[in-house]
Amino acid sequence: MSELKGVIPAIRNYKDFERALESNHKYIIFLETRISQIGNLVRYAKQKNKKVLVHTDLIQGLKADEFGMEYLLHELKVDGIISTRGNVISIAKKHGILAVQRLFVLDSHALDHNIKIMNNVKPDYIEVLPGLVPKMIKEINERTGLPIVAGGLIRTKEDIQNAYDGGAMAVTTSRTDLW
Repeated sequence: MSELKGVIPAIRNYKDFERALESNHKYIIFLETRISQIGNLVRYAKQKNKKVLVHTDLIQGLKADEFGMEYLLHELKVDGIISTRGNVISIAKKHGILAVQRLFVLDSHALDHNIKIMNNVKPDYIEVLPGLVPKMIKEINERTGLPIVAGGLIRTKEDIQNAYDGGAMAVTTSRTDLW
């Protein structure tokens, strides 16, 4: 399994994509784009020796199911995916690509429910949102035994350090000044 660590650029627009390509970051994440654009973006990123993670739930026009995953895996050859959906994580694991399950910490009930799912699905990483709650990062890591990526509302270097202090291995952010 590839290891995610450090700050990982999360790309929302073409300007940020260009900046991420010029950076020394190994991984980049495509958050919001359209199916008509994702192919060219992935191919160009790979030409620049970047490993590409795609947030399957946020690609407009892509259904996050077996056929959508088939396209990402066989046509685009992405290095990994991010999703809130356990079935998508299972497909990624079956095909040997990096699987990051996104978890929104809304309340105790949602947390307990999602931890049960993750303990069954066993993603490679869990991305905890918002990433501003080090105590929750630590608890989720302890309850699942899985490495944690912090994301969402990361706005300062202090936020990044707090996530690391809570046990996160990596932090995702679309704030280019933090890349």
